[in-house]
Amino acid sequence: MSWNPILDPSIPLGDAVDAIETVVVARARDLGGFEVRRALPSAQRQMVGPFIFFDQMGPAEFLTGQGIDVRPHPHIGLGTVTYLLKGKMHHRDSLGTDLWIEPGAVNWMQAGHGITHSERTDGEIRKAPHALFGLQTWLALPKDREDDPAGFAHVPEVDLPVLEGEGKKLRLILGRAWGESVPLEMPSEVFYADAILQAGASLPLPDDHEDRGVYVLSGSVGQGGQSYGAGQMLIFRPGDSISVKAGEAGAHIMVLGGATMDGPRHIWWNFVASSKERIEAAKEAWRAGDWMHGRFKLPPEDNAEFIPAPER
Repeated sequence: MSWNPILDPSIPLGDAVDAIETVVVARARDLGGFEVRRALPSAQRQMVGPFIFFDQMGPAEFLTGQGIDVRPHPHIGLGTVTYLLKGKMHHRDSLGTDLWIEPGAVNWMQAGHGITHSERTDGEIRKAPHALFGLQTWLALPKDREDDPAGFAHVPEVDLPVLEGEGKKLRLILGRAWGESVPLEMPSEVFYADAILQAGASLPLPDDHEDRGVYVLSGSVGQGGQSYGAGQMLIFRPGDSISVKAGEAGAHIMVLGGATMDGPRHIWWNFVASSKERIEAAKEAWRAGDWMHGRFKLPPEDNAEFIPAPER
């Protein structure tokens, strides 16, 4: 989840960013009965295109009265994409956005200079058992867009392109690929898709994007004579013609990538920036807690509490 990134000293910066083909095994973290698997950033690779943070949330089953309560917290220098496969989540932000994120829809929150949001499963949904399963990703903003105004955009499932045939069904979530595009302007070249492959079905990756990766949600895929299963992210060399083939049980995969970012990024808590100075300025602004006149505001309908900044 965006509110709880691992403060990991092994996150690579600068020349330590690995540019070769690699396989990342997502790290699992139990957040009190709710498991998150994190594939990016990793010791092997900081980003795939603009994707700098990639979390699988769940699948989780909540009993009556239980759920997610992510208090208001800040972001800078990135855009978040919350994409659910099961369940729903209540999003509120400092722009006044107040909506339920539901399966199949795209929700793009651009932090830019600064935004605050909360994520909860509250209200009527807690009166019965419920499930939650999805993905949350951060996309680093280009250097010339880091201080853009904050924004939020919702694209319903019915407006997303779907390609189907030859044993596969693919929904494009962001950007452009396979001759289709999502009706949502992005700050850099990107593609992101949800694909379900029947046993033996092959999916060619777009050849017009420099960085490309595949994350396996379930089943397995084969490539180069090797098989890869759930929780693994495959990152491919630029320029190679690549296809992945589903194993005997089929596969559910997320496909992602885009243009290589214009340099590495610093990550601290919920902040992403091209310089440490930008991070320090955001730290001080959040710690100051000047919600009326400062850089950060609290969501109008969820302003009774917030997550304090970590000490380190």
